[in-house]
Amino acid sequence: MAIFVDSGNIAEIQKFMKMGILRGVTTNPTILLKDGLTGGMSEIKKRTLAIAETIYPYPLSIEVTTNDKEKMLVQARQLAAWADNIVVKITIHGPDGELHNVEVIHTLEHQHNVRVNVTAMMSAQQCLLAAMAGATYVSLFCGRVNNMGYNCIDELKKTRKLLDQFNLKAKIIAASTREILNVVEWWEAGAHIVTVLPNILDGMLVHPYTKETVRQFLQDALKSEQLIVQTQVPATLKEIAPVHTGKKDVFPARL
Repeated sequence: MAIFVDSGNIAEIQKFMKMGILRGVTTNPTILLKDGLTGGMSEIKKRTLAIAETIYPYPLSIEVTTNDKEKMLVQARQLAAWADNIVVKITIHGPDGELHNVEVIHTLEHQHNVRVNVTAMMSAQQCLLAAMAGATYVSLFCGRVNNMGYNCIDELKKTRKLLDQFNLKAKIIAASTREILNVVEWWEAGAHIVTVLPNILDGMLVHPYTKETVRQFLQDALKSEQLIVQTQVPATLKEIAPVHTGKKDVFPARL
C-alpha cells in the first residue's frame, strides 16, 4: 500500500515528503507542462534530477516523448540513466493502436534492466499483458474508466487476482484519481499504489469537523489557562498574609 503524487512541482513534493507519507512520484508531459516546464528536454532533465534527489530512494516515473519504436528504446535508456530511482513510462500502445510498445516494454525490462511503468491502461486485460511482458508497474487509469461509465473497482479486482494467480511481479498503480474517497476504495479493491494530485492529499488530511474540534480544544485550553491565572494568589500577597494564632492576627516579620 503506497501513495504516489502526480506532480512536477518541487515545493509540493517536498511538503509531502517531509510528512513521511509519499512513496513515489509520477509525472508525464501534461503534468510537467501544467507545472510550468516549457524549456524542452534540458529543462525536463533538470527538473527530473531535482525530484529524483528529493524523493530518493523512492521511484520517480517519467514518460518518453515519442511513440517511434527505436526512438522510445533510445530515449528510455537515456532517461533511466539520469538517476537510479527513475522508472520509465511507456503507454500500452500508440495513438493509432500501434502494438510495438509492448515489444519495447519487454526489451527494456529484460535486455536493458530498465524499470517500466506501463501507462494509459483502461482494462484488466491490458494490465495482464503488460505484466506478462515484464512491466514493473501497470497503471490502470481508474478515474477515466469510471468516466466511461464502468466501475474501475471490478477491473482492479480482476487485475490483482490475475497478477497474484500467475505470480507476476508487476505492481498495480491506480491512477487518474478524481475523488478523495477513491484512494481507500482502490486500495481495498487490490491496488498496490494509488497516484493522487496534491489537492487530493490535502483533502485526505483536512476535515471540517476536525477543524471545528481543534478550535474547541484550543478555546477551552485558553479558558483553562485564564481560570488558573485568576485563582492564583500573587507571591507578594503570600509574604504579607497574616498568621492566625487564635488570639489576634500576627504579621510575619520581613527579613
